[in-house]
Amino acid sequence: MVSTLDDTKRASIATKLASMKVVQGLLIENEQKLSPQITDQKIQERFQKMLEDDRKNLGILETVIVQYGVSSKPAENVTEMVEKLSELMSGSKLSLYEKVFQHEILKHQQTMSGLLVHKAAQKVGADVEVAIAPLNTVNFENRAHQEQLKGVLEVLGVRELTGQEADQGLWARVQDAVAALSGIAGSAITQASDSSDMKVQDVIRADHAKVSVLFAEIEGSNNPQKTREYFGQLYKDLSAHSEAEEHVVYPAVRPFYGEDNTQELYSEQAEMKEMLDKIKAMDVSSSGFKDAVKLLKESVLDHVRQEESTMLAAIGKNFSDEQSQQLSTEFKAAKSRFQKEIRLR
Repeated sequence: MVSTLDDTKRASIATKLASMKVVQGLLIENEQKLSPQITDQKIQERFQKMLEDDRKNLGILETVIVQYGVSSKPAENVTEMVEKLSELMSGSKLSLYEKVFQHEILKHQQTMSGLLVHKAAQKVGADVEVAIAPLNTVNFENRAHQEQLKGVLEVLGVRELTGQEADQGLWARVQDAVAALSGIAGSAITQASDSSDMKVQDVIRADHAKVSVLFAEIEGSNNPQKTREYFGQLYKDLSAHSEAEEHVVYPAVRPFYGEDNTQELYSEQAEMKEMLDKIKAMDVSSSGFKDAVKLLKESVLDHVRQEESTMLAAIGKNFSDEQSQQLSTEFKAAKSRFQKEIRLR
């Protein structure tokens, strides 16, 4: 019988992602506070662009957390740190230079946390790598922000200490550093895709991709504990995905997708849920476990093919980009809610 959903490693990554979300909120708060205090137009423009990026990156983090499918609270020490730093940044004890200095340290922390999650995902499972993939864009943008903040600190620091302007070649060095990062990251920093504005079609396809990886991991595993973990994640992902579709997506598409087609999707998912519960009650080491998973996979992939070939095309034809993005937001919110409710017994 499957008795657990989240192993220790997956739970640790979930905590790190939740902590990153809290820190991301503080980065946004800091930039909102610092921007009005800056009189230099060039620096203010850079802070405004960082604020725009960080608001977008908060959306990406939220998407990654939902796609990852393991919920957690942020680490207690991170929450305490954020509260104290927020109070410090709001007060008058620190000069503008010192506040920007603290902000750069925080940005460095966020960068390292993102890179750590990326590296850890490579050790935990391919499904985790698929789920956290959008985080790579956030990581590279944070590194670019760090280089810009170093330049800002030089300008503000020289002014504070001498009352004079820093070397005019400074910004050229900063731009060179950012360009070098862009080269390393490929198009990650400048790519136009924005996971916070993903259409519902994109989010559903991402769910389908992760589920396919989980099936492959179960099929390829000869370790009962790992098989148990993979099926636990598959159970939670499929259950939350199907509930969110049934409450948000299917009612929205019924008017143009048709009553019969929509009802067929409901029926297929009802059958899938029955299969999931039967497999949940099985011993992963039993001879019939993987055969049952294979039948589930065939059923799920047939359902996926129908959704991707007809339903998602119908959404694209009948919904504007804004409507698809709004449906995506509602779908992710519902999925997050169901993830917290679903438990394996």
